Amino acid sequence: MKATGKVFRYGSDVDTDVIIPARYLNTSSPEELAKHCMEDIDKEFVNQVKDGDIIVADNNFGCGSSREHAPLAIKASGVSCVIANNFARIFYRNAINIGLPILECPQAVEDIEAGDELEVDFDTGTIVNLTKNNTYSAEAFPPFMQELIKAGGLVNYINEDLKRV
Repeated sequence: MKATGKVFRYGSDVDTDVIIPARYLNTSSPEELAKHCMEDIDKEFVNQVKDGDIIVADNNFGCGSSREHAPLAIKASGVSCVIANNFARIFYRNAINIGLPILECPQAVEDIEAGDELEVDFDTGTIVNLTKNNTYSAEAFPPFMQELIKAGGLVNYINEDLKRV
């Protein structure tokens, strides 16, 4: 599975309150959440993001409250994956559970800039910066987690698995 997209670049400690502000948590509709994704840190994000685009951030991405709404808003906005030095533990788990691919790759984060075009191969963990012609290696997801992501998250994976029984 691969993704190609333009980079939206952020710094450290991007918390769930700026990913999806608390004032919008009265809904769990992915489409509604996507309309407000990142608006407290980047007002133009929702107007500029296109399907397949990629978020790159420094340290501790997704820190703060343990709301599943944050990765859901990112995924629903069209973002194909998030690359960071590291993620808050609960965000990491929530992202996998809803099928949002996330990769930890400090080498890539150090070199990638806003607007760069990336190609990400989730099966191998290879990240190619098409703008700078550089390649980086993140750890690929184990096969089980790749299946979860391909299914669109844990609930979809379980539902598909139940159909096979």
